[in-house]
Amino acid sequence: MNRATDSWQETGAGVLAGLRAGSVPVPMLLLQTYAKLDLTEAEVMLMLQLIAFNEREKKDFPTPDELAERMSLTAERVADTLQKLMEEGFIGIDEETESISGIRFERYNLEGLWQRLAMVWAMESKAPSPPPLPKAPEKLKEPPKENSIYVLFEKEFARLLTPMEMETITGWLDKDRYPLELVHMALKEAVFAGKIHFRYIDRILLDWKRNKVFTPEQAREHTQRFRGAARG
Repeated sequence: MNRATDSWQETGAGVLAGLRAGSVPVPMLLLQTYAKLDLTEAEVMLMLQLIAFNEREKKDFPTPDELAERMSLTAERVADTLQKLMEEGFIGIDEETESISGIRFERYNLEGLWQRLAMVWAMESKAPSPPPLPKAPEKLKEPPKENSIYVLFEKEFARLLTPMEMETITGWLDKDRYPLELVHMALKEAVFAGKIHFRYIDRILLDWKRNKVFTPEQAREHTQRFRGAARG
């Protein structure tokens, strides 16, 4: 057997070993939209490594050292990147207890990433809206539709909403039963006051609820009375 034959056999063995190692599905939507989510290539690769550890090796909580062995990042850089992804809501850590041994353990979850990707898909799959009718730039003539309230918040916040923030808006609408137009009015009041954060908007809605304010008109009158009393 000559050297060329040996080389081909070694190549074939390597390919076969690679095929036997299996593969990990990479979400096409992630590849198409990660730049729109302000994710870097290193951050995307780190999350793909988390997926690979989970799906191929059943390891839910790989260490920074284990992740760094498969990347061009140091363990310290991996730890910093994981922290950044957690702070931005792309990944989280779940604490669970094994039913038999009672041992507590942690695992990474990527629910935040999937929610962001679903939101991008939903926004981009909407049919283009017809050109708007002429209107005063400072007023919204049409009441916001439910599937656009998140877009209105993102426009005022000048960033994508976190999964927790989206859940807060959904809770106002579904659990607290605030009318959609009233939530939009509360957002506008927060913008007017220069306090664009969810705690302030929640306080506005609670104040209106205590004062039996249920419509945008009532909210406008209540706010005008409040401002008049403050000036007086």
